[in-house]
Amino acid sequence: MPSATATNGRETLASIAYQRLLDDIVGGRLQPGTKLRLQFLTERYEVGNSPLREALNRLSAIGMVQREENRGFRVSPASADELSELIRTRCWLEETALRESIRRGDAAWEEGVLVAYHRLSKRNRLSDEQYVSFDGTWEDLHRAYHLSLLSACDSSILLGFCAQLHEQTLRYRNLSSMKDYRDRHELDEHRTIRDAVLDRDADAAVELLRSHYRVTGEIVLASGSLS
Repeated sequence: MPSATATNGRETLASIAYQRLLDDIVGGRLQPGTKLRLQFLTERYEVGNSPLREALNRLSAIGMVQREENRGFRVSPASADELSELIRTRCWLEETALRESIRRGDAAWEEGVLVAYHRLSKRNRLSDEQYVSFDGTWEDLHRAYHLSLLSACDSSILLGFCAQLHEQTLRYRNLSSMKDYRDRHELDEHRTIRDAVLDRDADAAVELLRSHYRVTGEIVLASGSLS
């Protein structure tokens, strides 16, 4: 029987491999359909086969990779139909979470929304002269802002699904170049959502959030990055 230390060590390595693989998939460094060969992955992430397989199985469970019978794993394909379904489902779930947060949220929740927005506003993802394909710090702040809006819904299960859909949608957003977002006033969109939420105007907040996600979908589709 393996010791607790050995078990914890494997779990730690698997968690590291999982996060690094997820970052590479979401960031577009591992493109849809890419074959995930163990030899390549062990060299890239400097971990053994066992934690890598565990990480791949976890990613398969959330739809980021596909397991092929007797053929290993590959990054899940991306399609316009799946993106439309993701956005539609995200709008459904987040409407419920957002309405509940607005109904239940207290002063501490409002403060959390304000702080999350303030931190996001201080990080400019796009400069005037260059663009980046994936800014991990901005993405972390962006994720924190969106989840802050929903955080008072009092359902960890619902929040878990919302977080998973956020990651899946993020993968699609990063398949297109940041050039495609240059004319978008994304911070203004975040601010208007924040204001409607803090005004406790649930109908306006929900419609603004839906529009925010739909614009993202339209940009990705227009970029030609999907088959």
